[in-house]
Amino acid sequence: MQSSSKRPRSNPAKKIAECDPVAALAQRARALDALDRKLRQPLPDALRRQCRLADVRAGRLVFLASSSVWASKLRFYQTALLAEARVASGLQIEKFAVKVAPLPPVPPEQTRRKPLSYAAAEHLKTAAHSLVDPELRAAYLRLASLAEASFSSRRK
Repeated sequence: MQSSSKRPRSNPAKKIAECDPVAALAQRARALDALDRKLRQPLPDALRRQCRLADVRAGRLVFLASSSVWASKLRFYQTALLAEARVASGLQIEKFAVKVAPLPPVPPEQTRRKPLSYAAAEHLKTAAHSLVDPELRAAYLRLASLAEASFSSRRK
């Protein structure tokens, strides 16, 4: 039986963002998000908070609204939204649809990560010294050194 530390590395793992289908999906999501911000920007503030762009496909612009009341109000802006979507995307968009559905949650502001304590750094070092795999040991030691550096900078 061959040990895992001596296994040849013929096919190194890719980051998920480097896989073509995932990269294409992420790029489409970023493009839709940018178009969503651009299209909703001129809307009244209350309406802007109650709707989101869901999709642009096959010449159709699809929005989500949180209720039928907001969907009706959004339909008053369909001509302007279609015109702006054509300009912004460069696509032939002729149809407009609003679906009533719960809006996707707005991601919270990125929270500041809590630094690791000195005790955590010591535990990481202890765990690293008990590992057989040299790569895993090195990773644990790097984490421990980051924790120690973080702890040292806070004490100054």
